[in-house]
Amino acid sequence: MEGFVMATSAKQSDINEHHSHAYGLIIYSAFAYVVGVTGLAALVFAMAGLLPLGNVAPVTGSNLVAALLNVLLLGVWGLQHSIMARPAFKSKINRHFPVALERSNYVLMSGVALLLVVLLWQPLSGIAWHVQGGLAVPFWLMFLAGWSYLLAATFAINHFDLFGLRQAWLAAHGQEYTPVPFKENWMYRYSRHPIMLGVLVGLWFTPMMTASALMLAVGLTVYIAIGVYFEEKDLRQSIGPRYDEYRQRVGTFFTVKKR
Repeated sequence: MEGFVMATSAKQSDINEHHSHAYGLIIYSAFAYVVGVTGLAALVFAMAGLLPLGNVAPVTGSNLVAALLNVLLLGVWGLQHSIMARPAFKSKINRHFPVALERSNYVLMSGVALLLVVLLWQPLSGIAWHVQGGLAVPFWLMFLAGWSYLLAATFAINHFDLFGLRQAWLAAHGQEYTPVPFKENWMYRYSRHPIMLGVLVGLWFTPMMTASALMLAVGLTVYIAIGVYFEEKDLRQSIGPRYDEYRQRVGTFFTVKKR
């Protein structure tokens, strides 16, 4: 009888440990999701002028020094994105974290890096353009359309997989992860990188573009151009000839039909 009680107790302990592990995966991925979305929201609000950009922690009054510090911030953000996307880094980090949290780790650190960029961005004097009155309406419409398009594009490919929630949920329920198959859903029939297109539209169609915001928009645009190049290489390797055929039919950001 005593042995039965001990075996039952051990079994219950294993169940509790499994539940704790499962809850931990879900909680961590949810936390990473919130941080990642918060970082993106901070960028949107900053470009809309609803969140201070370059006024939180100014350390200099010199435009040159401020610009150099901003380049450093962009460099940190860019390195985080590039390094964490490399297979070698993923292999190392997976030794310390469950594989199911690989994407969540990326989302978490991306959100932190983007928050640091927005909050620590150094102010630059000057305004590139400031559209007011009725003329500002088309800018606001395009601004909202760009960020809305980005959001819609994430759901076209599986929003929850993109942000790491699906991986953690499957692992927590003891199910094997299967990658989301490549499909030409929604806007992906006309654009290979609609998420990036949404970012570009959202960045540039702001009625008031300060010098600080302009530098941020330029920096992110340059990174997007570089990031798309390397992402294309990865996609061609992972998907193969099917993606090459897709590239021939669909444009990078939009498709121009040939006559």
